Amino acid sequence: MAPKNKKNPNAGYALAGLIVALVACIASGLIGVVKGTVAAGIYLPANPDILNRIFYVGLSLIVIGLAVYAILSPDTIRRFLSGRQARYGSNSLIITLAFVGIIIVVNVLAYQNPGFLGSPWDWSKDKSNTLPPETLQVLGTLKEKVTATAFYTKQIDPSGAEAVLLKFKTNSGGKFDYTFINPDQDPVAARNAGITGDGKILLTMGENKEIASFASETELTKSLIRLISPTERVVYFLEGHGEAVLESVGGDQLSFAVAKDTLMAKNYTVNSLNLLSTNSIPENALAVIVAGPQKPVSQAEVDLLKKYVDAGGSLVIMENPIIITEFGETKDPLAAYLEKDWGITLNNDLIFDQSSQQVLNAISESADPHPITQGMTYAVIMPQARSISFSAAPIEGVTLTSLLRTSNQLGQSWGETDLSGTTDQYQYNEGVDFSAPLTMAASGENNATGGRVVVAGNSLFASDEVFDAYGNGDMFINSVDWAAEQEDLLNITPRQQTERTLKLIKTGQLVAIFIVTIFVFPGLAVFFGVTSWLSRRKRG
Repeated sequence: MAPKNKKNPNAGYALAGLIVALVACIASGLIGVVKGTVAAGIYLPANPDILNRIFYVGLSLIVIGLAVYAILSPDTIRRFLSGRQARYGSNSLIITLAFVGIIIVVNVLAYQNPGFLGSPWDWSKDKSNTLPPETLQVLGTLKEKVTATAFYTKQIDPSGAEAVLLKFKTNSGGKFDYTFINPDQDPVAARNAGITGDGKILLTMGENKEIASFASETELTKSLIRLISPTERVVYFLEGHGEAVLESVGGDQLSFAVAKDTLMAKNYTVNSLNLLSTNSIPENALAVIVAGPQKPVSQAEVDLLKKYVDAGGSLVIMENPIIITEFGETKDPLAAYLEKDWGITLNNDLIFDQSSQQVLNAISESADPHPITQGMTYAVIMPQARSISFSAAPIEGVTLTSLLRTSNQLGQSWGETDLSGTTDQYQYNEGVDFSAPLTMAASGENNATGGRVVVAGNSLFASDEVFDAYGNGDMFINSVDWAAEQEDLLNITPRQQTERTLKLIKTGQLVAIFIVTIFVFPGLAVFFGVTSWLSRRKRG
């Protein structure tokens, strides 16, 4: 008589492991559905990392549960593997694994070599995934390989930039590639590249390099054109009025050496300009920078600057409060020119900002949309700044933009006009002082002449001591870039993206979709599978 099979003493524990694996499988599936709703924009969790952690824990419990079941109930596993069901299922398993393997290999090849399957298909209604013809033409003229280095900290999501860069890589025929660097982790690389802000992209081709201010098709294409056809870009710092020096001299002397070096790292040629001796502005000047004069710029010099701007030139003017200069009661012809020709007034005040740890440090909290401030993620801090106002009657043909503003909370920041007391005695006086929000910097563009000005009520923010603080360097470099940019390089019309949203009329519809996809379809598969197994078992 054959001995009876002994009951497995670990069967209960094995079953527990199987139950844990099943529960973990269901939980992982539910979390997967939630992650899908997050990707579709239907649901936005407060902390997406928690979903990822739970999902990975669920996958781990599935593996552990199945492993426990296999260890504690090996006979069941052995019978399953040697039974007829295993033989029937082996072919399906092999086909499934082969199919999955092919999909994985194809995706890996497509990711590493975006062009190996040919040009990608774009089925979107507005062709948003296809580069414009102008950009494709530029990519087709590349004679050398271009490497894009995107500098992104954790403060900015790089997915949008990566999507744009991938389109450039895919359509370049192997002549364009990209990589990402976190400037917080590698500040030396950012400094050597001339990167002052977050979200900027360095393009390198041989010995030439160019920096795109942000990741967009238009900006990258313009940067590529400048990279392919480099031209001399010269800016001049006005001197002769007690301005800070352009070389690092040490000690307490104010210097713009870091600003100069950063401009030179971006392929600018930076020179000094003394109009009192030369009496003319060089024809190659893309912009003239007036950085914190201690004495007023003379009327004769202002006349030269006005003539230069009227011919399409650009000025970057940074004038400090009169109280920290040697202006005294002397008239300021440069301020008068800004008010008359541009409608920009440099107020005779000193900004007090109680949102700052030091009240004389004005902190920017808002700005109007403009290429200079686009992509800036950090505030600008201006030590000892004056405010700027716009004329009530706008100048015909002039477009003005408030680039930086202080807090809009009344009494939180103000422009103090009576500076006869000590710092701790000042407070906002309505009707006497300039009220919040205060404009710290502004831009103007003459639509008829093409002349441009950028005006800041402070020059210290661009000095060596605080150039790298927050968004200070970014603000200065962006101002020079905008003032000196050659806009006629290429005119690519930005495309309006078609809004695509999943609209559910009622919450019940979402619940119905959830039940059908999670329970009904899988339940039907399990039902038919079990029915088929029982049928085969009855037939022997």
